[in-house]
Amino acid sequence: MIFVLSMNWLPIVHMLSMLDSDKHRNTIITCQYRIRRCQLKIPLRRQLKNCILYLDLKITLLAILTFFFLLSSSAFAEKEKKENVFDTFTLYWENDTFGGTDSNYTNGIQLSWSTPYLANNQKGGHLPGWSYPVINHLPFVKNPTAQRAISLSLGQLMFTPEDTGTKELVKDDRPYAGYLYFGVGFNSILSNRKDTWLFNVGVVGPASLAQETQDFAHDLFGIPRAQGWENQLQNEPTIEAVCETKWRVLYSKNPNGFGYDLIPHIGGRLGNVAMYANGGAEFRLGWFIPGDFGSCPIRPGCDTNPALYHDETGDFRRIRTSVHLFSILDSRLVLRDIFLDGNTFKESHSVDKKYFVADLMVGIAVYYRRYKFSFAYTFRTKEFEEQRDPYVFGSLMISVTY
Repeated sequence: MIFVLSMNWLPIVHMLSMLDSDKHRNTIITCQYRIRRCQLKIPLRRQLKNCILYLDLKITLLAILTFFFLLSSSAFAEKEKKENVFDTFTLYWENDTFGGTDSNYTNGIQLSWSTPYLANNQKGGHLPGWSYPVINHLPFVKNPTAQRAISLSLGQLMFTPEDTGTKELVKDDRPYAGYLYFGVGFNSILSNRKDTWLFNVGVVGPASLAQETQDFAHDLFGIPRAQGWENQLQNEPTIEAVCETKWRVLYSKNPNGFGYDLIPHIGGRLGNVAMYANGGAEFRLGWFIPGDFGSCPIRPGCDTNPALYHDETGDFRRIRTSVHLFSILDSRLVLRDIFLDGNTFKESHSVDKKYFVADLMVGIAVYYRRYKFSFAYTFRTKEFEEQRDPYVFGSLMISVTY
């Protein structure tokens, strides 16, 4: 028997009446929203829940895509004026599956939308009007002669202990935690220096929808669900500020072939999600190294650059096709980490964090016309005393400029 689940909720009522019927226990449900179907060959009780979640996710995704479509349409209309142009989409995805595990920092996804870098005297005011009262007063990025840009980000992170097969609290391992956030970045480039301020607001806890997202993904790919999400951190609104500065130094003088550069950085993060000071550097080696500020994982304050940039006249310039290897070292002196220390204002599970944590990221990046692609492995040191081993996760970044 096949049921079609659409925006009409009568089939759901009918299916609910049959949940305890043995003969319908293994019924196949087809979830249909407009023209696409998802067939889930799993027990009826779980099928119904997954189909409803599938619809919710599709409706949410449709709303987000519609929102970005309307904004991008507005951006295209403004392009003749070179005003208020958000011209670059960037998708980040990080997952420990690439490292063969399913624990610790287990998944992260972020979508960013950014403007080009321009100075105020280039083609008029190019930033959104609401941004000027902020960017004109922030240290390091308020210089109107610098090339400045705005970025908007929406992301979700999730963390799980190593033993995800038990419903009991794993006291000697990290808490289950999810983080859903929205960020606004203010960026400035002057000569070989780039400064970034990032302000995030969000929520940690069940409201982050980390459990629902992971359950849906695991069901979709036939992976057993994590059983301990009932022990996750409690709901907590979050707010934080991040500042980071990069310098492009020691770069090759040969723009037409094999080259290299070094991009050191320092920064800090303050808020109820995390408090730390960080520093490190990126080394790039390859063909036609672009004159930007390197690659980025999902790290607050580390925004990627558009596939197109603007020269002194404000005209679009296309970066040459580039293929290069990169290695990034980032070390942090951590004073607080909500994903290890637990909730700020409520009692929750916690572990004894380590105060010094380092990441080593090794990968490859390709720039082609309006597109950027990078993939890397990140090796992270132990984050808390009870942790058995360091861990590895993969990072994928795709960026397109229109």
